[in-house]
Amino acid sequence: MRRFFTDALITENSNVIITGSEANHIKNVLRLRVGDTIILFNGAGHEYKAEIIAVSSDGVEAVVLQSIQSWRESPADIIIAQAFLKEKKMEELIRPLSELGISRWIPFIAERCVSRPDEKRLAARYERWKNIAKESLKQCRRTKMLEIAPVLSFQDVLQIGQNCDLRLIFWEKAVEAIPTQGHKIIALMGPEGGFSESEVKMARDAGFAAVTLGPRILRAETAAIAASVMLQYCFGDMGL
Repeated sequence: MRRFFTDALITENSNVIITGSEANHIKNVLRLRVGDTIILFNGAGHEYKAEIIAVSSDGVEAVVLQSIQSWRESPADIIIAQAFLKEKKMEELIRPLSELGISRWIPFIAERCVSRPDEKRLAARYERWKNIAKESLKQCRRTKMLEIAPVLSFQDVLQIGQNCDLRLIFWEKAVEAIPTQGHKIIALMGPEGGFSESEVKMARDAGFAAVTLGPRILRAETAAIAASVMLQYCFGDMGL
């Protein structure tokens, strides 16, 4: 069955109106009709089998028949906190991080960040980021949307880390490997110029372990993806 995203609240036995591009895809591309069954999801963590009961110029109406159990979400709750990168590198990270099962993505401003967009530009970029996450959700068949936080300060990210049982800062000068236990994990990734010594000290004082990604120096955007894969392998569902 085909899967379709909706912003609507979905509950069993309820009626859902699908509009916009998804409705157009149902009506004019796939040419589905009344009586056809589809799968609906809204990024909250569940999928639902539904039956189309009406097709009109206003949209597609479906009745929700039952929830469907999904096994596509990682057992590990992984947060990637990424220092701001230049140009389009930030938005290019969203899709692979979503595909890799990351729970939350936190952009933040570090000491050596070159890119520091103003609030007006940031609002537009934030909407773009959310749209990319939504598109990725459909492609990789996840049921839970990658949560994208507003841009925070380095100190704010350290504070958020206090709610995690494993706190990591990936640093090119570190020699320690990733610890072997953790469920709710936060990983700090630096900008193009890396973290400063003072930032690493602040993170360590806040209970973060400085860890390595290996002997080679990776580009910042490569490091974020490599760290996500390593964390999913160690604690999530990629090592099965």
